[in-house]
Amino acid sequence: MALAKPHLVVGCDGISRTQKKEDELNKLIAGIFSSAGAVEVLRYLRSITIEAVGGPNITPNELMHREGMRYLVAIIEQRKARGNHV
Repeated sequence: MALAKPHLVVGCDGISRTQKKEDELNKLIAGIFSSAGAVEVLRYLRSITIEAVGGPNITPNELMHREGMRYLVAIIEQRKARGNHV
């Protein structure tokens, strides 16, 4: 008898997981980033990544580096928001 494959969903990080695993990750990250100190850390990370402007003289390598940092902060923020609603 063939085992049924679990239904996979694509998370905000582009990785396929079960919905249960996605919910677990979201709740975990929401819990970690719920304290006042963690909220300040996330605000700091946002200020040096998402809210930072590179300007016209930014090099392609620096831009790619910044975009990677922005991507990670955005994933944390998305998972935190989703975890608060699970």
